Amino acid sequence: MADTRVERDSMGEVRVPAAAYWGAQTARAVENFPVSGLRFPRPFLRALGAVKGACARVNGRLGLLPADRADAIARAAAEVEAGRLDGEFVVDVFQTGSGTSTNMNANEVIANRASELLGGRRGDRAVHPNDDVNLGQSTNDVFPTALHVAAYAEAVGTLLPALDELADAFEDRAAAFADVVKAARTHLQDAVPITLGQELSGYASVVRHGIARVRAALPDVAELPIGGTAAGTGLNAPAGFGVAVAAELAASTGHPFVVAANPFEAMQNRDAAVALSGALRGVAVGLMKIANDLRLLASGPRTGLAEIALPATQPGSSIMPGKVNPVLPEATNQVCALVIGHDATIAVAGMNGALDLNVMMPVIAHALLEQIAVLAAVVRLLARGCVRGMTANRTRCREFAERTGQLVTAIAPVVGYDRAAALFKEAMRRDVGIRQILEEEQVLEKDRIDEILDLDALARGGRTGAR
Repeated sequence: MADTRVERDSMGEVRVPAAAYWGAQTARAVENFPVSGLRFPRPFLRALGAVKGACARVNGRLGLLPADRADAIARAAAEVEAGRLDGEFVVDVFQTGSGTSTNMNANEVIANRASELLGGRRGDRAVHPNDDVNLGQSTNDVFPTALHVAAYAEAVGTLLPALDELADAFEDRAAAFADVVKAARTHLQDAVPITLGQELSGYASVVRHGIARVRAALPDVAELPIGGTAAGTGLNAPAGFGVAVAAELAASTGHPFVVAANPFEAMQNRDAAVALSGALRGVAVGLMKIANDLRLLASGPRTGLAEIALPATQPGSSIMPGKVNPVLPEATNQVCALVIGHDATIAVAGMNGALDLNVMMPVIAHALLEQIAVLAAVVRLLARGCVRGMTANRTRCREFAERTGQLVTAIAPVVGYDRAAALFKEAMRRDVGIRQILEEEQVLEKDRIDEILDLDALARGGRTGAR
């Protein structure tokens, strides 16, 4: 049995691998929760390490821990934060609803590593996982604090810059195609002329609004439950502990973290995560519409709209030679479907808190951080590999703009709605353009027709047909 050691918890002795930094409670959790194989991602572990380190520094300053022990705990927590001990976090995402198993996983890993830093060995309890590493804390305030720290950092550090890059890409293409007149389509039917630049500017605005909604959700995420301990009363935490830890986290991360204004709400509810997820769902809904539009506009290239061309990134078929598909918009749609589904998970988890604690925090953490990660990744791919390289089929766009029957809309103020409708029906019956019908029936002089049906003016809201 030389390859194992004995660790203890309140339930008794447990054998754990001799080389492991984790201990008895982690071992029990590994045995109890072999559910999915999913583990918490790097951003969560980074945040958890940051929280534990901040608590150790505060406890040291307050004289609640000997200086050398507080320093060793903080150093071990910094290794967790840096990712050096990721392999020691072995508990499944699906576990006890408060996240106690993962909190104890962290406490045991940090305690054993801190013991080593002090010259001891793993399992000697020179640093205690509960009495020292978890001093002044409870899983009930540590876990949601780590969730908030991770979600805020990832939203600000990865997602928002990626969305900004996508908005920039659409704005760049909108400017490049400002003079490309095409037919708008409403209800998937021909409508009045617009420019491709105008259409793409709408996509840029969708993304900009999504950025604003994510930003609007972040102030609540910046409120941290730390210091509330088990139920919000702060039992076993010194006065001002939460404020001091939040200040430590703000200083170390550069983010505006503060202690929650009401610790009881901060323990009972995960509404900040629900709201942030809702903003991400809104981004996903907008992106899916945009991705589908890009697929439609690029459809063909010979039997579809083919108004734009997207960069060819890979062969599109194992059987049809030469086929190229809009793979990045398709990948975007799949990510958006996942984000929308995760939002439903988070909503259900959020409403299933009971009395003084939400007991579905691990799945909220998993779903929210995955939403942020996959959105950020696919948005960057869409911007760089698709939107930036988009080209316009100017000839095709102009042809459709000329052929749209709804050019008759510009004639209606001159000839009246009913006459315009009759002219439209005749053009459709004969499958010719409105311009040809107007000229053949001598509805107006040719110069006047050309003036009213100036496509460039119409696309910019020109009122050439007004009496």
